[in-house]
Amino acid sequence: MITLGVIAAVTLSVIEAKRRGQATEHILNMALLILPLGIIGARLYHVIDEWSYYSQNPALIIGGRGLGIFGAIIGGAVGLFIYTRWKKLSTLSWMDIVAPGLILAQAIGRWGNFFNQELYGYPTNLPWGIYIDPANRLTGYEAFSHFHPLFFYEFAWNILGCILLLLAGRKIKERLLSGDIFFMYVIYYSVGRFFLEGLKIDVWTLSGIPTARWITGIAIIVSIAVMAYRRYRASHKVTLGL
Repeated sequence: MITLGVIAAVTLSVIEAKRRGQATEHILNMALLILPLGIIGARLYHVIDEWSYYSQNPALIIGGRGLGIFGAIIGGAVGLFIYTRWKKLSTLSWMDIVAPGLILAQAIGRWGNFFNQELYGYPTNLPWGIYIDPANRLTGYEAFSHFHPLFFYEFAWNILGCILLLLAGRKIKERLLSGDIFFMYVIYYSVGRFFLEGLKIDVWTLSGIPTARWITGIAIIVSIAVMAYRRYRASHKVTLGL
């Protein structure tokens, strides 16, 4: 499912690059850097998240199962930055180009959690609750059979986000600055993830608050602040006639 997500992301990014009049070969070239750094970042995040386990099983740090989406985003962003600086391209413009494909890849990749029964929430009696095999139930929840399908909640949220980002890039493009689509992606995804963390069992916490909520909360605040500041600067330049 991750592979299908990557293919979908590359395909959509090529379409977006072409629509913006950019050379599409950059997508395939930068993917050679973004993908490995994204995987490394995803693995590092997961290992840090589960350090109590990996500190006792260091041999599984490399080659074991488990990836973290926040690490993947950070690693991929580093790869895109390196490539665009190397090729003297606008980093913010290319972040806008890949953002819809990125959230689409996240949506598709979440179906991997359906097949391995890895991402589910608290027990529920709702009709759309997902059955989890006894072997995959977390300690303390063995007596429950159906749980919130967090993977599907995030899939639906991300698909809607992809559509909204594509529409924004077409319907209000005159009102957007370079990088706005990416910042909108960060805000949108973070809002959904912030609330979904409340349904998740056995999460990594800092000071009693899920770490993902710290990350997404900070991401939302920073992204909004950056967008507001850039607009302030742009309007200030217009006022001064610069």
